[in-house]
Amino acid sequence: MSKVESGPHAAVSARNLRKAYESGRIIALDDLSLDISEGEFVAICGPSGCGKSTLLNLITCIDRPDSGSLRVFDRNLTRINDLSADAFRANDVGLVFQLHNLLPHLTALENIQVPMLGQSGSARDRSQRAAGLLQRVGLSDRMNSLPTTLSGGERQRVAVARALANQPRLILADEPTGSLDSTTGERLMDLLMELRDSMQVTLIVVTHEHGVAEKADRTIRMLDGRIDD
Repeated sequence: MSKVESGPHAAVSARNLRKAYESGRIIALDDLSLDISEGEFVAICGPSGCGKSTLLNLITCIDRPDSGSLRVFDRNLTRINDLSADAFRANDVGLVFQLHNLLPHLTALENIQVPMLGQSGSARDRSQRAAGLLQRVGLSDRMNSLPTTLSGGERQRVAVARALANQPRLILADEPTGSLDSTTGERLMDLLMELRDSMQVTLIVVTHEHGVAEKADRTIRMLDGRIDD
């Protein structure tokens, strides 16, 4: 069960978050409060439409709350401007999606370099870092392959490597195993957990899958825009 655990080392601290759409007719989040500690692996579970994706959108500054407060690594995100939000996503957050969102015309190595564009460092530095990340996820032999030639599990591992491109402090994964078979999905979660431990990042995973939630340090269950205690 979930609980709010306030403390000086919270990666995410939310208080009384509310988010509504369609002029207030659809309430996605309703007075939601939670804390997630630095280095913690948290699974967020609940039925479709309960507010899981809305919560991720607020944590990543894709959207803003209507009311309440939200801090990530003690940075106030409640009224952050668009330029600062872009910088926050580029430097502090890595995203992994269910359908990986790789660019089909770029190789695995090139896909991983996309988040690095605009950052400091030369093209050679970017290529070397991307190659190192591919090695870390076990795909050194596929660095010049296009996404269409990779298996579903391989595409997701490339997506994980891309999420790590700028050494984020927080990784958010939205149904990362949803399009994978059970064995491949389990291997992907083992990889994310290994990376969480070795790189000391905070990991938040939205999932419908009981097996994924069981691997987490803690499970937060949501229902109708609230934490379901």
